[in-house]
Amino acid sequence: MRWAFDASVLALLASSAVGLGARDARAQDTAPGEPSHGRVDGDLTLVVGAGAAVLPQGVRAEGELRLRYLETAGLFAAYEEAALFEGAADPQRVLALGGELRPLFLARWLQGYESRRARLDLALDSLGLELAAVLAQRPGGPFGSELGLQAGLGIEVPLLEQPSGPWIGLHGGVRWSDAALASGVVRGAVDRAAFLAVTLAWHELVVAHLVDVGDEAPR
Repeated sequence: MRWAFDASVLALLASSAVGLGARDARAQDTAPGEPSHGRVDGDLTLVVGAGAAVLPQGVRAEGELRLRYLETAGLFAAYEEAALFEGAADPQRVLALGGELRPLFLARWLQGYESRRARLDLALDSLGLELAAVLAQRPGGPFGSELGLQAGLGIEVPLLEQPSGPWIGLHGGVRWSDAALASGVVRGAVDRAAFLAVTLAWHELVVAHLVDVGDEAPR
């Protein structure tokens, strides 16, 4: 009887161990990865890029600097130069200074609406709204002689499956001159023009501790 009892206990323990092992294996197989894909490893993102701005009248070389907070809101400066291309568009030079808002990242991440595909999530959450003041220069005129407003959209695709590294950016929209906005009369490309900027940029995630700047060490 004792041998039978001991055998029954051993069999019960063995079956329990197998069941626990199988349950742990299933939990490991279904455990989600880190859904932010490293985007919360830093609070600031620095972006330096270069490329070309394509317009109906021609092409201008383009360079940009961007600074973003928590991959959600930021400031940017984009400069376009027509002298590098023959038969380039009017105006000759353009400087856009403004801000951008990228609302998808925090909303999706905090709600758990992540696809777990790093490149897809990073690209979707880069979709942003842009608004900027524009300083333009006609050929032969002083820089900043034409002022205006720019509104557009931007989206970026990472070449690597991480927030830091090379990205391809597409930023497009419409620009209006102050005169066109005031009078409603459009006399040419300087008064109203669509644009599409294609850039290759480097993104660098930086830990600036702006999120926890007011925190105090526990005692």
